[in-house]
Amino acid sequence: MNTELKQYTIAELCNGFVYNELEEKGLYGLSGRLTIQPEYQRSYLYAEDNGKKEVAVIESVLKQYPLGLLYFNRLPNGNLEVLDGQQRITSLGRFLRDKFSVISNDLPYRFHALPKDKQTLIEKTSLLVYECEGTEAEIKQWFKTINIAGIPLNEQEVLNASYSGPFVTKARSVFSNSRNSNVQKWSAYVRGSVKRQDFLHTALEWVSNDKVDEYMMAHRRDTEIDELQDHFNDVIAWVESVFADCYSEMCGLKWGQLYDEYHDKPYNQKEMTQRAAELMDDPCVKNRKGVFEYLLGGEEDTRLLDVRVFDDATKRRVYKRQTAEARAKGVSNCPLCAMGHEARRTRLWGEREMEADHVAAWSLGGATTEDNCQMLCLTHNRAKGNK
Repeated sequence: MNTELKQYTIAELCNGFVYNELEEKGLYGLSGRLTIQPEYQRSYLYAEDNGKKEVAVIESVLKQYPLGLLYFNRLPNGNLEVLDGQQRITSLGRFLRDKFSVISNDLPYRFHALPKDKQTLIEKTSLLVYECEGTEAEIKQWFKTINIAGIPLNEQEVLNASYSGPFVTKARSVFSNSRNSNVQKWSAYVRGSVKRQDFLHTALEWVSNDKVDEYMMAHRRDTEIDELQDHFNDVIAWVESVFADCYSEMCGLKWGQLYDEYHDKPYNQKEMTQRAAELMDDPCVKNRKGVFEYLLGGEEDTRLLDVRVFDDATKRRVYKRQTAEARAKGVSNCPLCAMGHEARRTRLWGEREMEADHVAAWSLGGATTEDNCQMLCLTHNRAKGNK
């Protein structure tokens, strides 16, 4: 790969700058010759957290601090696209277009309200740029290498770079657009940031059975995303059809996998919603995130709920009481052994040889309380299950 060191003023870089409010990205600079955010680039992030980072870029220029090297990719037609520096260039362009303010002499100023000398200082500040030229593979690898510093690329941002093309462009316009009216609804079930590609990554995981890399490779040149979009919407609609109420614990669950496993099974929404409410309010349920998979699976795997167990003090009290009563009767302190006819019928077990058990199984409505606790020998407790 060939590189050439060049120098541009901020005014030159931002000449012809356009900021797309809908997609929240800077588009062009250098009088249209520079694509600021090619499709393999991440979304503009410096406006987050009340714009602290974009303000810091402008303050650095005003204080004449170096902004660091920029890297551009030179295309066969002579045009350029930003490899590294799109956050800084977009911040500069947005400020020159009066999109945000900086504080000067304790007052907020947009660019055109600054004193003329400060406007000139910003416009005439020169930035160093390495212009690179190479194959697509070389450019993509270089992009990933130089983006190790700063805000690290996450998995989906790397995949967007690797498989940039019409499919990524279309998918990002839907799933990476924070102005999409569906984002609030999706946020009930999908965790993460739209701008950091978390919603897009989730949609791809669901449609591909977690084989995102393979799916993006196969669909890279597709101009439509119907399958991706339809499957994502189907999963969300299915969850809403099963559970009428939405809980914060639903966010981030593997709904794609649950859909694949259970969407062909009929459910009564009223019953599922009522049962979910009961379990969410049950103090014995320690893992409320597991409630929904537990219900979808027919309430069989109580491990999903991490049901609260009897504490040590309760177990000691029950053990002492059972043992005293058993000794007085001349039978085993394990109630199930005492009912048998074998040699263990009169055996008194040590505390460490016994385990606490719900007399009425928790899954059948039994509470994790002392009056519903009994101590059983290891053999009987592990064979009892929910009987």
